[in-house]
Order: sequence, then structure tokens, then C-alpha cells
Amino acid sequence: MDAVLFDMDGLLVDTEKLWFTVETDVMRRLGAGWSIADQEAMVGGSIAATARYMAETSGTGADPAEVAEWMTTGLLDLLAAGFDMMPGAAGLLAAVRAAGVPAGLVTSSSRRIAEAVLDGIGRAHFDVVVTADDVRRFKPDPEPYLRAASTLDAHPGRCVVLEDSPKGVAAATAAGCAVVAVPSVVEVPPGPRRLVVRSLAEVDLAALRRLVLAAA
Repeated sequence: MDAVLFDMDGLLVDTEKLWFTVETDVMRRLGAGWSIADQEAMVGGSIAATARYMAETSGTGADPAEVAEWMTTGLLDLLAAGFDMMPGAAGLLAAVRAAGVPAGLVTSSSRRIAEAVLDGIGRAHFDVVVTADDVRRFKPDPEPYLRAASTLDAHPGRCVVLEDSPKGVAAATAAGCAVVAVPSVVEVPPGPRRLVVRSLAEVDLAALRRLVLAAA
């Protein structure tokens, strides 16, 4: 196993509920509503894509860049008030680091949001951090995971990705990585080179190694 690559929102940290709060507030500001179905449609994608979706569905003609800034500042305020890690996340991060396996954080969130989360969970867990600011194409495109693997000098086929969203799983699969899916907002079906679990507490380093070896 060359590397372990972690998604962030909904996988390592319990931020999807914070995103829903922020998205609801922003859409209210635009004079429109935001539903669970809207969140499900956008989960795992970039802030830019969500902002465009909001501007279009609200019918206001709002500037997507301004909407994205409202979302960012709103989430940063909530993160500053405190957030929780997902079950099993802290233990798995510690086990990967203790084993000396290279690790990356690969998120569709902006660098500003990733840095706020890293302030809480610790930067030392990761050898590389890839955010939406670092790529031209976002999940479900494989570019974020290919960039992380390349930076770590790791072969994608010998990397395992941990994801919670269908878009993230699609990106990792397209990159050629083995995948552990821990669905949060939207279910992820079983598939080739994919292990679907209910929580990171069900996964250990040995399971990650077996998945990569089985997929080789």
C-alpha cells in the first residue's frame, strides 16, 4: 500500500450538518428554500458548483462568486464554534501515521475551510493536502486524487481512498484507487475494488492493506 487518501467533510469530520445549516441560511438570503434533496444533489461537489446551483435554482441571478463567499464565511463561523470528528476517524488517522504510511487529505472544500478543519484535527496526520483551490476539475473527476498520489510519488492502484459521497467514490474509482465508502448523506452501493462500511470504526490498517492487495 503506497498511500491512504482521506476525504474530509462527512468522512473525517461531522460537517455535513453544518453545511446544510449554511446552505439553508444562504438560500433564505436569496429568498428561496433548501431541501435534503438539494443537499443530496450537491454533496461531495465543490463550493463553486453548489453556488452556481443556488444562483440558478433561486432564480435571483445572484453572482455565484458572492454566494460562494457567503457559504465560506458562514461555515468558517460554525467551525470556529467547534465541530466533531466522525466515529473511528481519530484512531484510523493515528494508526496510519504510526505505521509510517503516507497520507493525504483530498477535499472539495476550499483551502480556507480545510485549514480551519486542520486547526482542529491536526496537520501532522497528512503529508499532502489537496483542496478545491489546487485543481481545475473537481470530484467526480479523478484529478484531485491523481494529484495527491502524484505528489506522494504513489501509484494510484496501490492507494486506498476513504470517501463518504458518490461523487468522491466516482473520483477515486476513476483514478484507479481502491475505495472504502462510508456513506453519510447519500448511500453508496457496493462495487469492484470497493468496501462499504457504516463507520470508520469498522476499518483498521490491516483491512486497508487487504483491500489494496485484493485489488492489485
